[in-house]
Amino acid sequence: MPEWLKNAVFYEIYPQSFCDSNGDGIGDIQGIIAKLGHIASLGCNAIWLNPCFESPFMDAGYDVSCYKRCAQRYGTNADLETLFHKAHELDMHVLLDLVPGHTSIEHKWFVRSCQPEENEYSDRYIWTDSVWTSPEGMGCIRGFCDRDGSCAVNFFSHQPALNYGFAKQTEKWQQPPDAPGPMATREAIKNVMRFWLSKGCDGFRVDMAGTLVKNDPDGSANIALWQDFRAFLDEEFPEAALISEWGEPDKSLMGGFHMDFLLHFGPSHYNDLFRCVEPYFSRRGKGSADLFVRTYLKNYKKTGGRGLICIPSGNHDMDRLARRLDEDEMKLAFAFLLSMPGAPFIYYGDEIGMNYVEGLNSKEGGYGRTGSRTPMQWDDSPNAGFSEAEEYDLYLPLDPSADRPTVEGQLLRKGSLMREVKRLIALRHEHSALRNDAKIIFVSSGYPLIYRRTDPSEIILVIINPSQTKYSLPIDITGETIYSTGKGEPDIMRGSIIMPPESAAYIKLK
Repeated sequence: MPEWLKNAVFYEIYPQSFCDSNGDGIGDIQGIIAKLGHIASLGCNAIWLNPCFESPFMDAGYDVSCYKRCAQRYGTNADLETLFHKAHELDMHVLLDLVPGHTSIEHKWFVRSCQPEENEYSDRYIWTDSVWTSPEGMGCIRGFCDRDGSCAVNFFSHQPALNYGFAKQTEKWQQPPDAPGPMATREAIKNVMRFWLSKGCDGFRVDMAGTLVKNDPDGSANIALWQDFRAFLDEEFPEAALISEWGEPDKSLMGGFHMDFLLHFGPSHYNDLFRCVEPYFSRRGKGSADLFVRTYLKNYKKTGGRGLICIPSGNHDMDRLARRLDEDEMKLAFAFLLSMPGAPFIYYGDEIGMNYVEGLNSKEGGYGRTGSRTPMQWDDSPNAGFSEAEEYDLYLPLDPSADRPTVEGQLLRKGSLMREVKRLIALRHEHSALRNDAKIIFVSSGYPLIYRRTDPSEIILVIINPSQTKYSLPIDITGETIYSTGKGEPDIMRGSIIMPPESAAYIKLK
């Protein structure tokens, strides 16, 4: 693992909504460069940049039409190189979003693949052998070109699936992973990685990493695929970081990824904490974190106790934290997020508690996710400092709330969420037991949530009590409270700890 990744705190940027430098209403690379100081001031030392490549933007850039060209609306390849350079000057690292599973229908690979005459791209995508045959278990597009066959899609109907083969072939048109077509696909993606790494990119967050090889029930073929990528990177770019959107760390880490994301869908119970009707971190909460903790520990065990599972505050696919939690509740949520193992990820605007904007029309495939993708709110100037464009030209409407939070406002206000986030990140950097690879031991998963973070040099007890009830905890310790927030500090007595309601604390044990 690259040394820098062991202490990385990431900031996720949705480029079209972050900062517009040229007044066209859409965020861009130069805008990101102008705001690097804000990211660094939080204590974040790494950036995940959502897709910024050439695209028709039918899925917000997750439909790539050229992997090696920055989208014109964001700037140029030279702008991206400048971003890498400026970030490195601030001792920050930048991961690009790699989408290796599918492209846009406008990609030149796909245009050539659609031709009826056989060519080098004929097997770049998954095609059946007849237009009347659909790929089982997958959507498809067909009847749109002269090639006979149906082309599988990964998600939206304009995202044809790249061909990495089938682990188990049940139809004659399905190819094994080591067939020439799938092998050519993986080499093409290696060339994409090589292109950007040579320009100063520090690695990739990989979209849908565990789904490239199809019909792979035990994941072994996808593991082998990524082990091949890992060997390539180890030989040419050994410091390149890889973080997977896989959600199965036993597979992703074996495949050569350094960390895996805890997914917000499926059986993770992650959204029980933040985004259900009565989330755990709300004073309205009535459940417990037990199902989450049990699921987390199951995955933690699969990491061999290394805990390399990234837990984001949110992302471009989730509701904003503020849709279910108020500012005080979000402080408790961040006390959790910034004290867990694995690299934390803060979605732009979550540090100030940006709202989910209700009732927006879908934009670029956002649908219900669109309300979490609105422009960053920098200050109280026109368009919240996001852009000098006319309001009707903005990528998305701003939060219309009269009390919408801004970076400037939170910087000036004592006790703001942003100030709390900065304090928590500083503690994480200061204390080795809070860092990405330190151990975790859960003590309680009800109310309050209690766990120990440990490394050879220190032990820190984390207690988070979102409920409205004060608790007397039968815990016999001696230690120093190094952090507290909410309605008072814990009272450490002989044989017990009194934990105030709606509060959180870190106690360094002696």
